[in-house]
Amino acid sequence: MIRILKLIGLCMGCLIGMGVLFSVAAIGGFMYFNAPPEGPSMLDDTGLGVPGTEINGPAKTSNTRFFEVYAGESAMAVGRRLKDAGMIRSHYFWYILSRLDKGYIKAGTYRLELPASQMAIRSIFVTGQQFLTKVTIPEGVTLKKMAKILDAAEICDADAFLAVAEDAEMRAAYQIPGETMEGFLYPDTYFFPRDYPASLVVKAMVDTFFRRIATLPGMTGTGDLPGKALSPEELYQKVIIASIVEREYRVNEEAPLMAGVFYNRLDIGMALQSCATVEYVITEIQGRLHPEVIYTRDTEIQDPYNTYMRTGLPPGPISAPGAVALNAAFNPIRKEYLYFRLVDSTAGRHYFSRTLDDHIRAGVLYVKGRSSS
Repeated sequence: MIRILKLIGLCMGCLIGMGVLFSVAAIGGFMYFNAPPEGPSMLDDTGLGVPGTEINGPAKTSNTRFFEVYAGESAMAVGRRLKDAGMIRSHYFWYILSRLDKGYIKAGTYRLELPASQMAIRSIFVTGQQFLTKVTIPEGVTLKKMAKILDAAEICDADAFLAVAEDAEMRAAYQIPGETMEGFLYPDTYFFPRDYPASLVVKAMVDTFFRRIATLPGMTGTGDLPGKALSPEELYQKVIIASIVEREYRVNEEAPLMAGVFYNRLDIGMALQSCATVEYVITEIQGRLHPEVIYTRDTEIQDPYNTYMRTGLPPGPISAPGAVALNAAFNPIRKEYLYFRLVDSTAGRHYFSRTLDDHIRAGVLYVKGRSSS
């Protein structure tokens, strides 16, 4: 009996010892896989949903990285991308954590300070701690004004933003024929992290632009070819028209009529004579203050963007058109009007006419009010 009890005690001791060893091993394994990988943290953002990120400057170190969790993305898929990026040791351990913790990770773009444990990263994703800054880009602003707005909000550096908007590879990726992305960065309210890479800001805005225009009637099908997708050149022409309409209209229902006037003039080789293009020359090219009134001497400025001095479209868009102006450019109201002039500055109403005699009844040439100038 005593021998049996000793044997039982020995077995119990072994079991306890094995349990202790197992616990130690489990704790050690947990600590190992939860800890960040050894060596340098992720040096590029391939596969993070934020390609091409490069963070420089005193407020941005190589350990600051952005990671986008896509809507509807599984925990395993997120874990794989984290592992591939060198941010965690094991995507299997990430999956186990996700099974143990019933909290759901939230879609969004996150700013992470690396190195960080898996539990710390997961906590940020579950709580949705995106540290985003709200910034509104008004309709009708230019690239330079956008850059100032984003810089003032501490989203990204103004010069970096302009450099990306002029980057040939970025423009080629979106098949934008112009020398900049003027007109293709959609004016809207955005939520960005502070010190966000300019490339990602531009990408978000141009992606928004293409999503919005995809829903417009007339986006596919031109003239006698219904169903034919617009070529990059055709789209560019419509964006130029929309950018001019954006700076001219004040009452929504007049925007399609204005677009119709511009298309009618183009059809007969008549100069567009848009005050908005003269304003663009004065403020964006010559760097002068926004004019309250356009005078004859202004309409005689020699510049390719001055549509009083040359026929056809200007070389590129002159502003960021919003939904109303874009819809007008894609779906103009084509009556016989060749002229319009602001006649009620309070109500924003214009007088549309077919002849020059009718047109000259109005006096001073007005331009649309300032947009974040």
